[in-house]
Amino acid sequence: MSSMSAASVGPLRANEGTEKKPLKPCCACPETKKVRDVCIIEKGEESCTDLIEAHKDCMRALGFKI
Repeated sequence: MSSMSAASVGPLRANEGTEKKPLKPCCACPETKKVRDVCIIEKGEESCTDLIEAHKDCMRALGFKI
C-alpha cells in the first residue's frame, strides 16, 4: 500500500518545480492587507497610516515598487 501512496505523490512533486508563477500584487502580504483594509473600512484612511505603511513595507520586501 505504501507504494501506491508514493506513486500518487510523485507526479505532484515533479510538477511543483517545473513552473513557478510570479507573485501578483493582489496576492502578496495577505496578513497586512486584510488588517489594513478592515481598518480603512471601519475608521477611515487617515486613521490607519501605520497599517498602510506596514503593508507597503511588506510589498517592498517582496520586490514590488510601491
